[in-house]
Amino acid sequence: MDIEDLRTFVEVADAGGVSPAARRLGVSKSIVSRQLARIEAELGVQLLARTTRGAALTEAGAAFRDHAARACAEIDTARDMLLPDGELCGRLRIAAPLTFGPTHLAPVLADMARRHPQLHVHTVYSDRFVDLIAEGFDCAIRFGYLQDSNLIARHVGPFYGKLVASPDYIKAHGSPETPDELVDHQALMQGTEAWQFMDGDKIITVRPQGRFKADNGAALVAAALAGLGIAWLPGGITDDHIASGALVVVMTRYPPPPAGVYVIRPPSQHPSRKVRVLTEMLIACFEKASRPAGVGR
Repeated sequence: MDIEDLRTFVEVADAGGVSPAARRLGVSKSIVSRQLARIEAELGVQLLARTTRGAALTEAGAAFRDHAARACAEIDTARDMLLPDGELCGRLRIAAPLTFGPTHLAPVLADMARRHPQLHVHTVYSDRFVDLIAEGFDCAIRFGYLQDSNLIARHVGPFYGKLVASPDYIKAHGSPETPDELVDHQALMQGTEAWQFMDGDKIITVRPQGRFKADNGAALVAAALAGLGIAWLPGGITDDHIASGALVVVMTRYPPPPAGVYVIRPPSQHPSRKVRVLTEMLIACFEKASRPAGVGR
């Protein structure tokens, strides 16, 4: 039985259908369907019941899925042992932020692919919060403050943010001097997040309100430049606007605490060697940069 056919079956089972599995694997639906047909013909049983909403595991499919996943994992481990020292193969699927990802992370991922010719690097760039397990990612790279979860995180570098607004907004609405005054201002946010500030060694948490929200940092920069409110944004995408005077830093007596850049992976006893190598490369990149990967203080 072809190991790649087994991998495809596991992807279809986990993704809930041929179409989402094909997107994960980066192949056509017809290829996935042929691989599934080969496995079912080999076993002589139906593993998936096709529906208008996708595909559901049959009783036989549910029993076979765990065995297939373990077999794929064992093959991966065996391949790692047989490869030359340091060489990687297989597929590494990464979720990365659209803000900073293509400019600051893509060069590291490209260098990883260059160093390991047998490795397939698949990266999805989006600022939305992805479900690593449900969507089949090996890991994610995230900027900011970590939320409580059952995922495992490794800190790879620092990340600095600041509150900014346009001179026109400040002229019309004033500039907040303390975190308590933020409730009287329009906040530009990604969702319903809380903002944190430092008062000496004390952390103050504020839940701001605003009518403009976007899941992308560049969109929030545009809103801040248009005078729609105050935004908590990383230095890497605001430095030029601050230097030109198009944006100004506000509430400097209460700076946001340093955040971080993290590699997040699903829970398991040991990370895969591919994720470990990526993590080490990112740590080296952030240590080398005089200003952490351009994300600014």
